[in-house]
Amino acid sequence: MSISLAGKTCAPPVFLAPLAGITDLPFRSLVSRFGAGLVVSEMIASHDLVNARPGTRERAELGFGLGNTAVQLAGREAHWMAEAARMAEGQGARIVDINMGCPAKKVVNGYSGSALMRDLDHALDLIEAVVGAVSVPVTLKTRLGWDDDLLNAPDLARRAESAGVAMITIHGRTRCQFYKGAADWAAIRAVKAAVRIPVIANGDIVDSRTARRALRLSGADGVMIGRGAQGRPWLLAGIAHDLFGARMPDIPTGSALCDMISEHYEAMLGFYGRDLGARVARKHLGWYMDDAGTDPALRREILTASDPSRVVRRIPDILMQRKERAA
Repeated sequence: MSISLAGKTCAPPVFLAPLAGITDLPFRSLVSRFGAGLVVSEMIASHDLVNARPGTRERAELGFGLGNTAVQLAGREAHWMAEAARMAEGQGARIVDINMGCPAKKVVNGYSGSALMRDLDHALDLIEAVVGAVSVPVTLKTRLGWDDDLLNAPDLARRAESAGVAMITIHGRTRCQFYKGAADWAAIRAVKAAVRIPVIANGDIVDSRTARRALRLSGADGVMIGRGAQGRPWLLAGIAHDLFGARMPDIPTGSALCDMISEHYEAMLGFYGRDLGARVARKHLGWYMDDAGTDPALRREILTASDPSRVVRRIPDILMQRKERAA
């Protein structure tokens, strides 16, 4: 099964959500290697993208030109959204995604992200500006609404489709819920009924069971996974196999898993630089160790180590403990 976006095919319809500080270029590349249908860059403010110096990490981070990557933009001014979209396309972006779902206070207080659900006319101005600026598909990610009294995602979806948006992803919560409670996948069905473009369900999808239930309740065309992939970059490909018959990924174990973790760690050091990379990598190493059930003392030692070479030497011990417990 696949999703077609103005001639761009995304298959399988199991996508990686943008997560600030997590789904960076090294992690997206790793998830893509296992077989995700689409990965979305971390959100970048349109004004910041246009005014960033050439060659800075902020631009390199976006993965311009990667075949299955969407570049996600946020903003409140049509001019800067259009300029950023035009720049992204010019540098090789295959899909431009508009963020109207981020609930963070600093984003909402800047009248971006999910704050735009309180003013659909302004939201449509931004959408029309982006669609008019590029020839690549434009997608939209948003929430069910601002709060329980303003569940206007179906209306936004209809208007976005009329403006030329090729796909919409709905996180099954309102902005005021942030990430509390449970995602309401059934509420996404109203969005699916309102449009003919593909609709993607997002929120609380962490394995094949929850993905299957989200699809059944929402009627969506695919799923987008965020936090569930932390420490399990192969998860999306496994879900795609279980739900859509995609090729079963070679899930790494033993020395292969050790090599993958080491390669991911080295990729972060190379991308961010030694000191920043070592700090950024800690959360990913923590998730890998959580999945392995690593002894707390070893976990603490690895996450507090200041020398990256020491971390690399200790990675096989994580897997040895996992191997001993599984025996």
